[in-house]
Amino acid sequence: MRFPAFTAPALLVGAFLSLSPASAQVTASGHAEHLLADDHSWNGTPYDHYPTTRPMLSMIKLTIPAHSALPWHVHPYPNAGYVLQGTLTIEDRQSGKKQTFHQGQAFAESVNDVHRGVSGDGPTVLLLTYAGSPGKPTSIPLPGQKKEY
Repeated sequence: MRFPAFTAPALLVGAFLSLSPASAQVTASGHAEHLLADDHSWNGTPYDHYPTTRPMLSMIKLTIPAHSALPWHVHPYPNAGYVLQGTLTIEDRQSGKKQTFHQGQAFAESVNDVHRGVSGDGPTVLLLTYAGSPGKPTSIPLPGQKKEY
C-alpha cells in the first residue's frame, strides 16, 4: 500500500507533538546556596597562602560518636566543613575560644592553629573539604595524640 507524499511528514509532526513534556530537555540554571565564603578561619585567623605545590582537593565524611572529643591537631591547609548531622563545637587550644556549629551550617577551619572538635548529645556527621597537596596529610596530630581520622 502506498501513502500520499504528505502523509510521512504529517506522521513525523504527529509523533513530535505526542512527546511528553518530561522527555523534552530544558536548559536551566541550578539554584546555588552559598554556604561559605571566607578569607579567615572560624577563630578569626586569616588565611595567608595556598600550597605552592600541585594542588589536590579531597573530601571526607567524618562521623564522631556522641559526647566525644577529637584529638588535638592542626591542619596545614585551608579547609571547610559542613555539618550534615548533629553539632560540632570547635575549641582553640591556645585562646580557649569555642564556637558551636549546628546541622546545616558551614565553617572555615583554622590552619596551623591547635584545635579539636567536640560532638554533642548525638553523633556528629561532617563533610570536610581540603585544598592540600598530593602525598601530604590534611590533619596532623600533636605529639602523643591519636590521629583525627
